[in-house]
Amino acid sequence: MARMYRDRDAKLNLLKGKTIGIIGYGSQGHAHASNLKDSGCSVMVAEAPGTEGWKNAQAAGFKVAMADKVAKAADIIVMLVPDNLHPAVYRGSIEKGLSAGKTLMFAHGFNIHYGQIMPPADVDVSMIAPKCPGHMLRRLYTEGKGPPALVAVYQDASGKAKDVALAYAKGIGCTRAGVIETTFAEETETDLFGEQTVLCGGVSALIKAAFETLIEAGYQPEIAYFEVLHELKLITDLIYQGGLSYMRYSVSDTAEYGDYTRGPRVIDEMVKDEMRVILEEIQDGSFAREWILENQAGRPCFNTIKRNETAHPIEIVGKELRSMMPWLKS
Repeated sequence: MARMYRDRDAKLNLLKGKTIGIIGYGSQGHAHASNLKDSGCSVMVAEAPGTEGWKNAQAAGFKVAMADKVAKAADIIVMLVPDNLHPAVYRGSIEKGLSAGKTLMFAHGFNIHYGQIMPPADVDVSMIAPKCPGHMLRRLYTEGKGPPALVAVYQDASGKAKDVALAYAKGIGCTRAGVIETTFAEETETDLFGEQTVLCGGVSALIKAAFETLIEAGYQPEIAYFEVLHELKLITDLIYQGGLSYMRYSVSDTAEYGDYTRGPRVIDEMVKDEMRVILEEIQDGSFAREWILENQAGRPCFNTIKRNETAHPIEIVGKELRSMMPWLKS
């Protein structure tokens, strides 16, 4: 069983007298900074001058500076810029500001796990990864709640790395729900696997394949869109609320029978075999090397695939149909 930490296991006073530097005031950054501030912590924000992030952080009452100055002044430095920017920001602005006894924190383990950032041995390296988007992290905190999160320690120079990380988790509200202990490797590899095989890659490919099958069989694109994409939200909301059993309880018996008998024909052992290959590519670093090189080359494959995907018929018909749904704009 996973080890779980809650409010009683975290001591917020470990952050007392420390300055927390939030690197990046985006989706996660603004929520972390605001929650920590409301928890009584001393917070600085690093952003590029003149950006929306800089202006928004100033408007929210934070002391804002460039990343190198924040790294020098902060005791706990939290990397919340997009993952692909971490190595450049670290080497250009953070590395020189790290000194013995400081903490370098992350919300995702990619760059540590795959060696894109290699911190000095005399600093703590830890992770708190809330399991929700930034806007929800902030909203839940203001409601006196919080989302679950993951905690991991990569490097414990002080002997207190986990305690400080849990204090941070309490500061942003996650110990209200519970914080599960993991490792940088486990968090990174399972996160990438979930994105590629189910949450993004798997779902997108399944939707397109079903849409194309119906169109090729002569059905109207609009009807196909409703049946294989639009109604997906209903099903995922039910699963999110109560798991697979609750979804099956909520749909018709016909749908439930089709689930049991036809689902395994679509997602069969061949699919699982390919999932195992994808997992191996994540575990041995093949995917990470591919993605790092793609970014270094200016994203030629990524940009080409993105253009082609945007032109797929399901996107064209979907845009027209969504214009009929004014509630989506609210």
